[in-house]
Amino acid sequence: MCKSDALHEDIGDNHIGTSDYTPLKADAFSISDDEKIELIKKDVENMLNTLGMDLTDDSLKGTPNRVAKMFVKEIFGGLNPAKKPSSSTFDNKYKYNEMLVEKNIVVYSTCEHHLLPIVGRAHVAYISNGKVVGLSKMNRIVDYYAKRPQVQERLTIQIVEELKRVLGTEDVACVVDAKHLCVNSRGIRDIESSTVTAEFSGAFKNDVTRREFLDYIKLDTQF
Repeated sequence: MCKSDALHEDIGDNHIGTSDYTPLKADAFSISDDEKIELIKKDVENMLNTLGMDLTDDSLKGTPNRVAKMFVKEIFGGLNPAKKPSSSTFDNKYKYNEMLVEKNIVVYSTCEHHLLPIVGRAHVAYISNGKVVGLSKMNRIVDYYAKRPQVQERLTIQIVEELKRVLGTEDVACVVDAKHLCVNSRGIRDIESSTVTAEFSGAFKNDVTRREFLDYIKLDTQF
């Protein structure tokens, strides 16, 4: 194995991210979703054939198409900026100036190193400086950034940065607690461990405010 391959293998096996943005090619959306599905379908057929699977079997005939559709339409749907949720804000007319916390938001994502699931919970908070956002929009933002090949640290940062942009405030925090099947089902095969990442911005960098948020979510890493 050459040095470059060894380095890339080491990065993947140790689940190291290399950027805080999702690495996309400039021409990522030059073809349609339907065209992508047809191309991925052929790739899945080739992979299964290489593994020695009999694609004439009734159980496997539809697998390449199902996998291709799942990749494009579902688990990697968050790559497409056209699917980014609209996040309308409203004036904070009732003058609620305390922390708002949305906890236990379900996270279904995919590790970009082995394309295996990441499953867990996100806990998000903000302090309004005049604008509020609908509660379901916070869930949708988490879901949008989760639906792509991901690194958990990047996902946590992207959620915070999007909420900062939408709300026009620096006072945003996010904690993600998740299990990685690339750790649970292969390699070390540790089914008990989970990974916790956090991003604190603005007022949440203050020890007292951060402690209040963590007390609210009462983080329990047992699934």
